[in-house]
Amino acid sequence: MTSFNISMPKVLKQYIEEQVAGGTYSTPSEYVRELIREDKKRRAKEIIESALLEGLRSGAGVEIDATYWARRRKDLRQRHRPAKVTR
Repeated sequence: MTSFNISMPKVLKQYIEEQVAGGTYSTPSEYVRELIREDKKRRAKEIIESALLEGLRSGAGVEIDATYWARRRKDLRQRHRPAKVTR
């Protein structure tokens, strides 16, 4: 672990100390780490929701079946085929 010092108003420090005193967290560091973890989860969820909405707005859906995957594999193979060496 590494240390990270934070300056904050007294009222916020007191609030953190109250959370620790309440028994949910054992140290102020544990409380702050949990806040950061929750923020990361929230931001990841926002990114996923944004991508889903973009997909919904992108137009009509495409049925994904065995034929679709066969066509995709064929297209990818053609696109990434090794270049022929000419001498």
